[in-house]
Amino acid sequence: MNRPITLPTLDHGPVTLPEPGWCLGHADHAPCHRVDLTHTGAEHRLAFGGDDLLVAAFTMDPHSTDPERRRTGLYVEQTGWAATLDTDGIRRLAATLTVHAMHLRQLADQLARLGDEEAGR
Repeated sequence: MNRPITLPTLDHGPVTLPEPGWCLGHADHAPCHRVDLTHTGAEHRLAFGGDDLLVAAFTMDPHSTDPERRRTGLYVEQTGWAATLDTDGIRRLAATLTVHAMHLRQLADQLARLGDEEAGR
């Protein structure tokens, strides 16, 4: 569910835009250019042995010059994690990556549903 939010910008003054229900809000918003306004959802941390391997979050840049970024997408970031592992460690990592792949597929399904909602389907 979208709710209206008004954010100050440097180039267009206060800008009112719909805020997606998945957005965490803009409590830390500092005035920026309108094109730089971003909605960000909760982070999904995909870890191994207590270290993050990937971080994923829904995002949308409603005034981006790139039309693709105006739609909800899943931002995925790889960390710089690296380790030398023994045989058991490699097997545990492989099992963990399988679980993370399932989680990413679930996020892809959720993204598809969000896209359908945005398109009014």
